[in-house]
Amino acid sequence: MATKTIKVEGMHCEHCVASVERALSAIPTATGVKVSLERGEATLEVADAIPDALLVGAITGAGFKAGAVS
Repeated sequence: MATKTIKVEGMHCEHCVASVERALSAIPTATGVKVSLERGEATLEVADAIPDALLVGAITGAGFKAGAVS
């Protein structure tokens, strides 16, 4: 498992946070998803084999802009 932190742009409220959390939680092996409106980022644990592009795609699919993955 690897811890990933992703910058998320476009969140304005707790509904936005919940949308990003749902999108990332739907990824197989994703656990411990936490999204911070204040910091504008999401943190989660995923299997090492999950590509960053899948994480970014989940966020953009929910209607937000994903930045750097670290």
